[in-house]
Amino acid sequence: MLANFLIGLREGLEASLVVSILIAYLVKTDRRHDLRHIWAGVATAVALVVAVFATVVVLFDQLPFVWQETVGGLLSIFAAALVTWMIFWMRRTARTLKRELESELADAVALGPLAIATVAFVTVGREGLETAAIIYGTIAGSYTPSPFIGAASGLLVAVVLGYLIYRGAIRVNLSTFFTVTGALLVVVAAGVLAYGVYDLQEAGLLPRLTNAVGPITQLGSTAFDISSTIPADSWLGTLLKGTLNFQPNPSWLQVLAWTGYLAVVLPLYLRGARTGDRQAATVKR
Repeated sequence: MLANFLIGLREGLEASLVVSILIAYLVKTDRRHDLRHIWAGVATAVALVVAVFATVVVLFDQLPFVWQETVGGLLSIFAAALVTWMIFWMRRTARTLKRELESELADAVALGPLAIATVAFVTVGREGLETAAIIYGTIAGSYTPSPFIGAASGLLVAVVLGYLIYRGAIRVNLSTFFTVTGALLVVVAAGVLAYGVYDLQEAGLLPRLTNAVGPITQLGSTAFDISSTIPADSWLGTLLKGTLNFQPNPSWLQVLAWTGYLAVVLPLYLRGARTGDRQAATVKR
């Protein structure tokens, strides 16, 4: 629930800010009558995302076990890659996003209502499909209510924050917000990647799992087993599973994937975030 709340909050706030920029531009240019086309594009994008997600879930459940593990593993790895791309892309484009969206909308206004709706549809649909893919990667094959409640709660909070920011009721340091949530999502993505590796091991596409603790040279063997200390079904095990995709008895390949991803991606992200902050400070001065 917590991991998906974070995903819903971050992605939802991005989408809310995009819609706010589009609405503000139309209001500023005295084209309020075109707002309905923005909302039509947003509604169509949301409907598409829901339809795609439901279709994937239905089709997934029809697959044999081996194929479920294979598809689930590949989707988890794809979700981890998508999170990585998303946080680096957002950090790189955040300063020019408003200008680019306004430029696209200005061109769309000249073309007509369909073009205006298309701009909203594409921008919101992209965020929605990213969110759906990431969430599916965290829950593939285990459709309990908690992840959906977490994601929906995050999206709801994001919509409220987006509205309050648009109305000027609150001020949020978006640079800090996206930096902090980006770092947290890197940790979440590491867990999703490790879980994807586990699924592929179960499917036999990677070194098969053995239940015994073994040396690191046997990538399918268990690296450590602390099930007796932190049972998977305990409150702490559930909390760690929900936030970090924690497993009390991971294989060596899972451990290597988790630590390797964090060792590479997190320092790169934090170093880039500090560089961006210094550049922004220099521009302000």
